[in-house]
Amino acid sequence: MSKNIKFLGLLLTLIIIFIILLKGLNVSKDYSNEKLKSKIDFSLNAKKLFSDEIINISDLFDKNSPSVVNIWASWCAPCREEHQFLMKLKDMNINIIGINYKDSPKNAKNFLSSLGNPYSEVITDNDGTKSIEFGAIGVPETFIISGKTNEIIKKYIGPLTSDNLIEIKNLLKKNA
Repeated sequence: MSKNIKFLGLLLTLIIIFIILLKGLNVSKDYSNEKLKSKIDFSLNAKKLFSDEIINISDLFDKNSPSVVNIWASWCAPCREEHQFLMKLKDMNINIIGINYKDSPKNAKNFLSSLGNPYSEVITDNDGTKSIEFGAIGVPETFIISGKTNEIIKKYIGPLTSDNLIEIKNLLKKNA
């Protein structure tokens, strides 16, 4: 009898641990505006990748229309996967700002030289602080930013897909 009680106690403990782990791993990818950082601090200064000029981040955004911000790195394999979709957004005349995350300028320039440059401007983020300001937790991540309010409209974690392109196009039209 005591063996059965010990066994049931152990089994119950394992089930509880399993449920706790399962709940912890079940992370939702629904990033509604309530869960996002509401506004970006546009008073930050940043260095341009191609000119080493220091600029204010606010200078990169069109105040009359939304922009796309893409956080990427040359060493990031998923960034390479999504690059074709960023090039398609560029072909739609969308303002795309690149934030090069914890990368060497030489490698970033080589990456863009070989795959094409979809960005209207690229800023460097050697220590990751600019990306953190956007609420990024890794690369690639893409944000749709309202030009009128500086608010994040939508956040995409991971590489963009063809389905995301359609959604981005619709979001940009809706928030123009």
